[in-house]
Amino acid sequence: MYFIGVDHHNQASQMTVLAEDGRELKTGRVFNLRRNVETFLKGFHPFTAVLEAGRSSYVMADLLRELGGEVKMANALQVKAIAHARIKTDKRDSRTLAQLLRADLIPEIYQRGEDNRQAQRVMRARAYWVRIQTEIKNKIRALLAQQKEEIRLEVDKRKDGLFSARGVEFLSHLPLEGQDKRVLDDLRQGYQEVQAHIRASDGLVRALYGEIEEASRIDTIPGFATTLSVLVAVEIADVKRFSSPAHLHSYAGVIPSTYASGERMYHGRITKQGSRWLRWAVLEAVYPATKKDLGLRVLYSRLAKRKGPNAAKIAVARRLLTVIYRVLIEKRDYIPDRMNPSAA
Repeated sequence: MYFIGVDHHNQASQMTVLAEDGRELKTGRVFNLRRNVETFLKGFHPFTAVLEAGRSSYVMADLLRELGGEVKMANALQVKAIAHARIKTDKRDSRTLAQLLRADLIPEIYQRGEDNRQAQRVMRARAYWVRIQTEIKNKIRALLAQQKEEIRLEVDKRKDGLFSARGVEFLSHLPLEGQDKRVLDDLRQGYQEVQAHIRASDGLVRALYGEIEEASRIDTIPGFATTLSVLVAVEIADVKRFSSPAHLHSYAGVIPSTYASGERMYHGRITKQGSRWLRWAVLEAVYPATKKDLGLRVLYSRLAKRKGPNAAKIAVARRLLTVIYRVLIEKRDYIPDRMNPSAA
């Protein structure tokens, strides 16, 4: 068995090959093309390779698997903690990865399948357009807040909202002066274009909802609708990779950080490590869930009085993650207990 450390970059990667006894057999910079990688690895089979997780790491990982290798993907932050070095070069990094691989010290991350990665890209694109829409709304509100009193009064009279179909039509006829009129028209047109992108993204999300069985199960839980259900299902990917609900809580980053030394132990803010998208989704679901579910509402109210609304929100988010875990593991819809509506 050969051990290969890959310091991957967009155009080229530094690769180091180690033998089973730790001898360095080959090292070099290789362009990320199939023929180049195949030529570099000629004669080194069977092999196990490792590279740090990054934006384009899956491209190299898939290529190495196609060439017959086993591939591990390392958590970049944990690798740096294990193998801190004052002198950092691509050659040193690839050698360090190979050495950690040979010693079986790689802090691995879960490797997603291609379908799941494509679904992630759909959800990320939708989030991007929603963020742009929010920024445009804020710019329009800021522009209108700087207008004359009669304009501001006209805007305040709107009952159907500035960003409904009628509201957008109203914006097109506002008598702003000078360059402000042009700026408003540009922002309004940009808003309409972004809305079209969001509608197209929503169509892709609905298609994913029909394809991902787990999404329809999550949708039965209070607080989750189509988009959040798909997002949670995509981020979790395979619930069996989590050994317990607590493991899922940790992946979502909603567990308290802990400092322990001697006989002292201190719990601080939540870690916010893991999937920020999963954390955002369950936190978004908290308030709708408390409105629909009596047990969750009681839990939130009780903790809000004792520890404050933020702590209560985090606690309900953890409860929702526990419910999601059980629903997915047991492959069933959510059925509230008659005596305890928040149970699953």
